[in-house]
Amino acid sequence: MGVLALVTESVQKLLGTQSIGLVTAIALFSFLALAVALNVLHQLLVKDPTQPPVVFHWVPFIGIQGNDFILNGKHKDLNAEEIYSPLTTPVFGKDVVYDCPNAKLMEQKRMVKFGLTSDALKSYVPLITSEIQSYIRKSPMFSSFRPHGTFDVPKVMAEITIYTASLSLQGREVRSKFDSSFADLYHDLDMGFSTINFMFPWAPLPRNRKRDRAQQKMAQTYFDIIKERRRAGNQRDSDDMVWHLMQSVYKDGTPVPDLEIAHMMIALLMAGQHSSSSTSAWILLRLATRPDIMDELYQEQLDVLGEDLPPLTYDGLQKLTLNAKVVKETLRLHAPIHTILRKVTCPMPVEGTPYTIPTTHVLLAAPGVTARHHNHFPEPDLWEPHRWDSDSPLTGTHKESTDPDDDKIDFGYGLVSKGTSSPYLPFGAGRHRCIGEAFAYVQLGVIVGEFARMFRLRMMDGQSDLVATDYSSLFSKPLAPALVQWEWRQKI
Repeated sequence: MGVLALVTESVQKLLGTQSIGLVTAIALFSFLALAVALNVLHQLLVKDPTQPPVVFHWVPFIGIQGNDFILNGKHKDLNAEEIYSPLTTPVFGKDVVYDCPNAKLMEQKRMVKFGLTSDALKSYVPLITSEIQSYIRKSPMFSSFRPHGTFDVPKVMAEITIYTASLSLQGREVRSKFDSSFADLYHDLDMGFSTINFMFPWAPLPRNRKRDRAQQKMAQTYFDIIKERRRAGNQRDSDDMVWHLMQSVYKDGTPVPDLEIAHMMIALLMAGQHSSSSTSAWILLRLATRPDIMDELYQEQLDVLGEDLPPLTYDGLQKLTLNAKVVKETLRLHAPIHTILRKVTCPMPVEGTPYTIPTTHVLLAAPGVTARHHNHFPEPDLWEPHRWDSDSPLTGTHKESTDPDDDKIDFGYGLVSKGTSSPYLPFGAGRHRCIGEAFAYVQLGVIVGEFARMFRLRMMDGQSDLVATDYSSLFSKPLAPALVQWEWRQKI
């Protein structure tokens, strides 16, 4: 009897006395161990001089390429739809974003972008302001009968950003529903962004069943709003995005179908809320570590806007330079999208090297890495809004993604800077650059301005370190709970 037969017989006897669960666990562990061993041997023994090298690793992964190579890659070479459609289509709905040809997506981005006119942004500022003040006034966490207290920053900012975005961008009908069942639907839909759904969006998990029911109900809600507006005669009475899309057409003259409008509004709500919620939370957490900056923000408003502190306006925000620098510096250190993926669809030669990226690969860009690199930003891990002052020694040699010297390109939704020559890319770059950038700066600017007027913030007693970052989903955010202390500066 050979050695192999002896080993096989011994294994059979051993496993024959064990439970099915244990046998399954042993088989799974053996498979993973074999996969790791084969991966290591492949790296050591099989070398293809035409393929780019990767850092030695135990578990297979793909290395990082340059921002420009990935984010400005041609659509025929790189594809985002294959990566993100399994995750986003069940959440957003059919025929929008990554569930349609790229040319159609570019037209949809054009419609949304041109709906964010300067007049629309100006009209949003008082709406955002009133929503913040209403939230603070009604919240028991910020009782006017108490001089100070604490609050969970991520939780509060998630609520404030969804209320402000829904009122300004989505319309009063949508905002009114967030006080009732719509908030529960949003939560169930949001759970659809779990990372497991990159691979198994069809999995019969309880959260996926809730996701699908929520998507249908939310889409029907938007559909009913659109239908009612059309029934009332299409009399536009606000600058919300629903009205704009109702009056938009594709290049061939086809009006946007009402169901596509509903799905686009879901996409706008979900994508925008995550980034604004995360960034605004990081801003307040950072300000709690720097009470001096909080005081400077308040003093800037007194100096620029006047001692009587009139209501914030769009034009007034443009004059608050420190306010803008606080937002910019926070986005540098805490860009909400931590990784950007593209599927290689055609072999891609890497200029200046013998390497060609094969179609078996997925490329990953992480612009947050360059934003924290000392080559571009002195003391890169230091949160310092004044590094953006023209005479600051921390300014470094970077240039912004909106630099006028950058090449411009039109992907179908208006001229934009290629932007990838900058290490500062909080809103991405290329054809998939975020089109809500202007709205995000307005929303975040108002939030910072209002909180600076109302509160002084500081870290909890005995706390010295900032909370860690949660990278477990598509969007990075502060680990919750994250408490800070507040005291009234000016009651409302």
